[in-house]
Amino acid sequence: MSEQNSHLVCPHCQATNRIPAAKLSAAPNCGKCGQPLLKGSPHELNAQTVRKVIQKNEVLTIVDFWASWCQPCLMMAPQFKAAAAQLPQVVFAKIQTDKYEQAAAPYNIRSLPTMVAFKNGIEIARQSGALPNDQIVQWVQSLHS
Repeated sequence: MSEQNSHLVCPHCQATNRIPAAKLSAAPNCGKCGQPLLKGSPHELNAQTVRKVIQKNEVLTIVDFWASWCQPCLMMAPQFKAAAAQLPQVVFAKIQTDKYEQAAAPYNIRSLPTMVAFKNGIEIARQSGALPNDQIVQWVQSLHS
C-alpha cells in the first residue's frame, strides 16, 4: 500500500515539492532551497506566484485577497497572521488586489477582504469581511474533510 503524497509549492523558491502525508506535520523543508514549506505565517503572492500556489498546492490553501486602501483589510492582517500561526499545516497566503489586479481578477472578488479556500486547485469556500483570529481558525478548521 503506497503512502499518499501531496504537492506543496515552496513559498521561497516556488519549486513544487511532493511530500508524504505523514510528513506534513513534521515541518518539511523544500527539496530545492531547503527552506520551510509550511511557515506558520502568511506569505505574499504576486502576479507570477498566485496561480501556481493555488493550482499546484494539494493541501488546504487560504488566500486573503486584500487592498492597501481597505481599512478592514488592514485591521484583519494581524488576525490572519495569528490564525496562520495556529494552523501550521495549512498554507496561508495573501495577494494585494490593488497591486496585482490582473492576478486577482479570475477569482471574481467582489468585496474586501475576502478569504478563499483552495484545495487541489479548486475553490472550496470563501468568506468575505474582516474576521477575528478565532473565527478565521474556526472557519478553516470547518473546511478540513
